[in-house]
Amino acid sequence: MSTRVPITEARARLSALLARAEAGERIIITRHGKPVACLGPVSKPEPVQFGDLAGLFIADDLTLPESVIDDFYRSRLPR
Repeated sequence: MSTRVPITEARARLSALLARAEAGERIIITRHGKPVACLGPVSKPEPVQFGDLAGLFIADDLTLPESVIDDFYRSRLPR
């Protein structure tokens, strides 16, 4: 379900509109009758469960090339 609300009304009732969006309602903000923005609930991230990353390939060698390390230290020197 979605509701259309003019921007002037949205400014005056933002807290109430946010509460409705948090409860699951989709609210379309309009300017001169044309939709310009949408308020709605944010989906909650699902927690990572043990085993979710099973089978993910991670390289055995995570070392950086010497040139990258040298560039890092050179960039940290005062100029």
